[in-house]
Amino acid sequence: MKKTILIGLFSALSIAVFNSCTKSNSQTLASKTIEQGEEDEGYITIDTSQIPDDQFGKSVRYGRELMMKTAYYIGPNGKNGQYLGNKMNCTNCHQDAGTKPHAFNLMSSHDNYPQYRGRENKVLTLAERVNNCIMRPHSGKPLPLDSKEMVAFLSYFKWISKFVPKDGNFKGAKNLEIEFPDVAASPERGKVLFAENCARCHGNNGEGVYNADKSGYTYPPLWGQYGYQPGSSMHRVIKQAQWLKSNMPYDKVLLGKPYLTDKQALDIAAYVNDDSQHSRPNPKTLDYPDKMGKPIDYAHSPFNDNFTEEQHKYGPYKPIIAYWKKQGWKAVY
Repeated sequence: MKKTILIGLFSALSIAVFNSCTKSNSQTLASKTIEQGEEDEGYITIDTSQIPDDQFGKSVRYGRELMMKTAYYIGPNGKNGQYLGNKMNCTNCHQDAGTKPHAFNLMSSHDNYPQYRGRENKVLTLAERVNNCIMRPHSGKPLPLDSKEMVAFLSYFKWISKFVPKDGNFKGAKNLEIEFPDVAASPERGKVLFAENCARCHGNNGEGVYNADKSGYTYPPLWGQYGYQPGSSMHRVIKQAQWLKSNMPYDKVLLGKPYLTDKQALDIAAYVNDDSQHSRPNPKTLDYPDKMGKPIDYAHSPFNDNFTEEQHKYGPYKPIIAYWKKQGWKAVY
């Protein structure tokens, strides 16, 4: 039996039900891991030794390197270009270069795009989605669509997509679901939990810890000048709480077995994302031009309901979801 322990970092510094691995008629390179104490967890892993030894494989390898060491290659002092505005790496949020279960997994991204995105209220290509991340969490400027780096990102996403069923239904494809309490998330409770569980790695002031050569972060900043922007998915309390439940604290949580309760994850996310306490780089736009496509935890008006910005940010979320359901609308979060 193989015991899988999360070794990723908090990052992301752009989710639903825990999916069972299902059979597909598509040929994949999927292999499975087995969690200690379980008969078959059905988690998919990848084997990088299967990257082809040709020009495409070279691009795939560079794409994985870009995921792991984004700032080193294209950060403010990047070896191959200066596109990021901070030194966070893609793998800080999309852990293990986007292949870790329940950690903003990207293994179906190549198959899922083009896709409608409410943030822009239009259908985006995968390349546009990559640039969306570079411009928001990384406060950067877009990669040229025909650049070596963009082609490498897309090559890598295409290659890892071979390991998963083409219907995208596999265990760990989404972050763990949060069950909402009847009370609002609390930055005050979250501050205490942050000190207990997060500060030892990310610092009391959320400043993070650089790696040895300061080309990137071992533990990324959670707010401040070099943190992610308010327009980022991690700035949404529900979205971050789902990620926290799945992945943090990194040395205490097990794969698919949370250490934090749902309420604790929401409280920590509320503290980290409390703009009254923590400054961030300002986004150029607040996004979501269509109110119907705006996530309920995106706390910038206007809304398609009468709930306040504070309740949209911190909850309680059950009344918002119930109202949307009564109207026949689908609440996004």
